[in-house]
Amino acid sequence: MACPSKTALVTGARGFTGRHLRHTLQAAGWQVVGLIRESDPDPDEITVDLTIPKQLQSALAATQPDYVVHLAAITFVPHSNPAEIYQTNVLGTLNLLDAIVAVGLKPCKVLIASSANVYGNPLAEVLDETICPAPVNHYAASKLAMEHLVRTYQDQLPLLISRPFNYTGPGQDERFLIPKIVGHYQRRQPIIELGNLAVIRDFSDVRFVTEAYRKLLESDIVSETINLCSGQGVSLDEIINRMNLISGYEIEVRINPEFVRNNEVKRLIGDNHKLQRLVGPLHIFSIDEILRTLYGQGCSAPSSG
Repeated sequence: MACPSKTALVTGARGFTGRHLRHTLQAAGWQVVGLIRESDPDPDEITVDLTIPKQLQSALAATQPDYVVHLAAITFVPHSNPAEIYQTNVLGTLNLLDAIVAVGLKPCKVLIASSANVYGNPLAEVLDETICPAPVNHYAASKLAMEHLVRTYQDQLPLLISRPFNYTGPGQDERFLIPKIVGHYQRRQPIIELGNLAVIRDFSDVRFVTEAYRKLLESDIVSETINLCSGQGVSLDEIINRMNLISGYEIEVRINPEFVRNNEVKRLIGDNHKLQRLVGPLHIFSIDEILRTLYGQGCSAPSSG
């Protein structure tokens, strides 16, 4: 379904992905309105609390976006308050979809960001969208619950669900693994404390993710659930070895038992054939490209304007 214009409303617009997505869309000629939780909005932003439906309805009625991209979520897996995870990730999404329907908005597409964490620890070496989800932590369980909730609106809204695997880039908080590691090397710290070095992850660059989102928004695709991933796995131990080479010195790694989770997802590698079949080829950034970008650029990120 073609839209007369390209105006996107992005929730979580000041978050890590939100800032990069705004930059990607604006560079491609889109108008972007950001929903933020902060109280100091710029002219193209609106302060909204996802737990207050009337605020969402007012924002949607005022902006009348052609597209809605829902990124706002608690994404830090070890977040200390499980109730807050479900309140934001599940009920916040419910409020958003209800608000779209309540104001009579007819968007060309509503793109909902889920997570590859919903797959849990399956036996398959590489995970495609047919793998049955089996979440092993509250974050993943909240995202799977959100997916089921979203699908109940498929007869009312043109929906897409994305399942991004791990990704990183400039501006990501050092609570997350790759920025934490790179930050230690940037500061030339002699020691780093980590958890299980044997875990394997499929890491992408945030530029890949936001370009995939742009292509999905500009396509005619709806009613699909799609992996966003590189298709290549790398262990934490290998990342340390690569950073030793990039930085020119060897850091001492100490295993902190507090960082080893009992419900750790051991291996998470995605199959991206569906994505590429639907939107065409995308540049896959190698782990070296990703690490060198972070190490060279530090923690800067696109502005939110």
